[in-house]
Amino acid sequence: MKQENKSLLTKYIVCFCVASLITVAVFWSKGFFTDSIAVNIQILSDGFFVSGILLTLFAGMMFISSEGALIGIGFVLRNVIQAFIPMGRKKHELYAQYRERKLSEIKKSTDNCILFTGLFFLLIGTIFTIIWYTNFYNAPN
Repeated sequence: MKQENKSLLTKYIVCFCVASLITVAVFWSKGFFTDSIAVNIQILSDGFFVSGILLTLFAGMMFISSEGALIGIGFVLRNVIQAFIPMGRKKHELYAQYRERKLSEIKKSTDNCILFTGLFFLLIGTIFTIIWYTNFYNAPN
């Protein structure tokens, strides 16, 4: 197996493990296997949905950051910190220079393992929601 395929597989395994840990944490916090089958399906749905949406939103934030949308916030924070450092304003650079330097430093990632893992867990959570809705919503007790 090629080295790049091994590293990509490792990234997917790590993403899957992180999503699984989040899912298990939600299961544990809601008391899985303590109630009826309907409640357990709701807990399954919640666990997979929470981990899926968190990973998907994190992938979205990484995409926004890699496009340079947060460079202005970094520039402002840097200038605020430099205002309190003695002689910190000597290293002042204009926003255009700062933006150009940061855009040249940004490393674009081509793998979307976080996004695909998040969407996979989101799909599983949606499937459990559909199962619960079709079988137990408005069901007589």
